[in-house]
Amino acid sequence: MNETLINNLYTLVETACKSEKNVFGYGIWSHHIKPMVGIAKGLANEYGADEEIVVIASLLHDLAGIKDESKRKEHHFYGAEEADGILSDYGYKKEKIEKVKKCIYNHRGSVNNKKGSMEELCVADADAIAHIQEIGSLFYVAYKEMDMDIDQGTGWIKEKIERDWRKMSKNGKMKFKQRYEEILRVIG
Repeated sequence: MNETLINNLYTLVETACKSEKNVFGYGIWSHHIKPMVGIAKGLANEYGADEEIVVIASLLHDLAGIKDESKRKEHHFYGAEEADGILSDYGYKKEKIEKVKKCIYNHRGSVNNKKGSMEELCVADADAIAHIQEIGSLFYVAYKEMDMDIDQGTGWIKEKIERDWRKMSKNGKMKFKQRYEEILRVIG
């Protein structure tokens, strides 16, 4: 694994998360991206995927929306293009850049594109699992950042978790079924 590149990307993404332009707050780093990277590494080993591709895509998957809120709804598209530029600047191999881009483009539950590789599956599962494991971050977004009332926030969180669940692989669902069901019971 290219540790120098990975470390530079950690710094790049964490710095973007600290920016005042980031409407999600620093918690998107500490309670979503950073945990997601750990989950993704484990899944890459379990699924036989390229760990480096999975880690890079996990680090960069939300970057476009973090840097520019106007890109949030299409952050998967903008993020794939931004990853191309960032990784090209580091001299990363074009064929690997394309794999990272596909992972980013196909990670979203609301889009739920077909996953064409184990790397794409790992990133999509890790994204969903991070939301389920770090449920507090969704409450923060709903109530603090989106200023929702209790019913709106609960509805939004439930929809988000259900979308994440639908995009997960069978393997991911088997591993996290109990946690998913517990969250649905708690939020009603």
